[in-house]
Amino acid sequence: MTAVDQTRTTRRTGARTTAEIRPVPFSRLTLVEWRKQLDTRAVRWLFVIIALLTAGVVTVTALVGDGDVSFETFVSTTSTPLAMLLPIVAILATTAEWSQRTALTTFTLEPRRGRVVGAKLLTAVGSGLAFFVVAVGIAAVAHVGVVMLRDASPDWGLGAMTAGMALMIVLWMVQGVAFGLALQSTPAAIVVYLAVPSIVGAITMLLTSWSDVWPWLDLSTSSVPLITGGSLGGTEWAQLATSAAIWVGLPLALGTWRVQRGEVKTA
Repeated sequence: MTAVDQTRTTRRTGARTTAEIRPVPFSRLTLVEWRKQLDTRAVRWLFVIIALLTAGVVTVTALVGDGDVSFETFVSTTSTPLAMLLPIVAILATTAEWSQRTALTTFTLEPRRGRVVGAKLLTAVGSGLAFFVVAVGIAAVAHVGVVMLRDASPDWGLGAMTAGMALMIVLWMVQGVAFGLALQSTPAAIVVYLAVPSIVGAITMLLTSWSDVWPWLDLSTSSVPLITGGSLGGTEWAQLATSAAIWVGLPLALGTWRVQRGEVKTA
């Protein structure tokens, strides 16, 4: 009877009992990862730079030609700065665990590493879509400007081009997290993310005989119809899915495996 009573006795850990200790909710984990992402000075300045570049691009678009530019065209011009720089935000937020030596603390407080990866993905995609809304706002201001100052015809319609850009931002942000997890080094992940697509793009221009193959291998090539608002049939969607699996899925799988299996060190 005494043994039974002892097994039923709840052991105390400090002022709280072990029965009161619960796993970290995923919502709290996501908020913590979001705060870690936005609290760094590098990410804040990067957001400022992206905003300035986006404003500069739409301003040039408004001033060139007769100024009769639709709202959706302004939105599409923001794709270049967003594609180049937004994923770097995801890379910085992901590699901070190793560059700032916080991985030991993070994975001690949340030993289920897959949940940490999921929170990083969710916050990266959320930040990307939130900034896309900001870019759409900048494009709206530019369209108002050409309508009022350059007598352009108001055209506020949004269609497949905008939806395609939103989808690509999701893929770009996931790709940034994937590269960060796979390489676990800020300089290496940024260099690989910026250099490898440029090299592949140069090769696609040189090897014209492979023009039918590149959409299956190169994400930049397969995403062109999506960003430009072109029509996508079954073949185009299959090309996008295949290239995304190569440039997003494989690095993400490798990075998740490294996080799950790798030894957590303080340095």
